[in-house]
Amino acid sequence: MSNYQVSKQFKNLDISALPMGEYEDCVFTSCIFSDADLSDYIFADCNFVQCDLSNAKLNGCAFRDVQFKDCKMMGLHFDECNTFSLSFSFHTCVLDYSSFYKLKIKKTAFKNCRMTEVDFTETNLNEASFDNSDLSGTIFMQSNLEKADFRAAINFSIDPQQNFIRKARFLSTGLAGLLHNYQIVIE
Repeated sequence: MSNYQVSKQFKNLDISALPMGEYEDCVFTSCIFSDADLSDYIFADCNFVQCDLSNAKLNGCAFRDVQFKDCKMMGLHFDECNTFSLSFSFHTCVLDYSSFYKLKIKKTAFKNCRMTEVDFTETNLNEASFDNSDLSGTIFMQSNLEKADFRAAINFSIDPQQNFIRKARFLSTGLAGLLHNYQIVIE
């Protein structure tokens, strides 16, 4: 790849000012990448802060040890990313209507995130944490949630018969999110 950037700061950019290439140890602050085509870009050890990536195309995009903080990331298809060394964390992000279908994203942290109708079908979320995240309408189907931490998550609905939840952590106040399919009245 001809464009290689390392340890650079990018601020208030839109996608037209960011040529396709590999970005390592870079910080992107207040950048607008909504509706952008990030196909085949490589981001390694990068931080995105207060950026808008909503509806960006991620075909073959690589995120390796990337942190997203205070970002708007609606409608992203992470399942189209390059899966080699795929790893990221999300802090205070809006991930509504995004898809992580069939990804292996063990130990991923979702902290203080809004995740309305996110698709985690057949996703490996072993040891993931959903600290203070709102999971309204989020789909967990045939997902590996072993040792995942839902203790501070809200509005989740997980069918224990359709997901692997061995040693997943829940508060007793969140048990309604595991029993919703049984139409039990919990008082």
